[in-house]
Amino acid sequence: MKGDFDNIPVVDLGGLAEGASEAARAETVAALKDALETSGFAYLAGHEVSEDLVERMRQMNAAFHDLPLEEKMALKINGFHRGYMPMSSSTIVTSSVAKVTKPNRSESLMIMHEVPEDAAYAGEPLQGPNQFPAQLPDVEKTALEYMTEMTKLGERIAGALAEALGLERDWFAKHFIDPTLFLRLLHYPEQPDEEELFGSAPHTDYGFVTLLKQDDVGGLEVRNKRGDWIPAPPIEGTFVMNVGDILAKWSNGRFVSTPHRVRNLTGRERYSQPFFYDPSMSALVECPAEMLEKGETAQMEPVLYGDYLLERLNKNYDYRKKAS
Repeated sequence: MKGDFDNIPVVDLGGLAEGASEAARAETVAALKDALETSGFAYLAGHEVSEDLVERMRQMNAAFHDLPLEEKMALKINGFHRGYMPMSSSTIVTSSVAKVTKPNRSESLMIMHEVPEDAAYAGEPLQGPNQFPAQLPDVEKTALEYMTEMTKLGERIAGALAEALGLERDWFAKHFIDPTLFLRLLHYPEQPDEEELFGSAPHTDYGFVTLLKQDDVGGLEVRNKRGDWIPAPPIEGTFVMNVGDILAKWSNGRFVSTPHRVRNLTGRERYSQPFFYDPSMSALVECPAEMLEKGETAQMEPVLYGDYLLERLNKNYDYRKKAS
């Protein structure tokens, strides 16, 4: 039953691997479908992303945040939503699950898909250069390698999700020709245990799927329909995957975009690296007619993904509010 869960399941993606049998694939698709219809969250095992690469990315995350503030501020986030976001510079005012008035207790380096200088769309909203620390060249090298592998994982998952919705395996592919990709290298300092103060305030993600790698500190919590906050501690060798609002709308509510938050009350520094796999900015998101059952109507109005995304970024990030 939607939202009625007390734990987050582990789903082995081995059935999506090249060469896996159709029976193994069907089993994986069914497990993903059940998890995303019930809780909107799953731990992903068998994902084929190298643990060595994951660990190198974690080390680069920590190394970046260890830089002096003035060196990080030299990369302050640009108009293309790439670069350093200082502590307490985002407030999730578009949250549909809480009235958020205080900024998140976190800092981050936002990296997005690379945009070739000669691309026809270069210079359009969110289509510009990334910013990397010249004094730590391995941050750029590792991040781009990591994003390449995570994009491949996102593509495999999108195929499985299409099948879970009764669509052709490649149904989503045309909407991800130039995918919108975010890799956010986050640092959460220890926070005081104060009401309404969060590393990340209660919210739902606004995209397609989020693929999160946590460190071993913990702090992520997911809310079930009873209002209980369920811990989502790290499980070695897995990613945490969750449904975003756009996928929930695309699936006509079959998949659940579930509220979650981060509270770092451990007395330790916390680092995480969520990867957001989202459609092309030009993608028209509308519920596929072939998915609807007899008598069922689409719950959402069609929307261009780029318009939808920009509206949320403009409301939630301080630097965009000042520019508008």
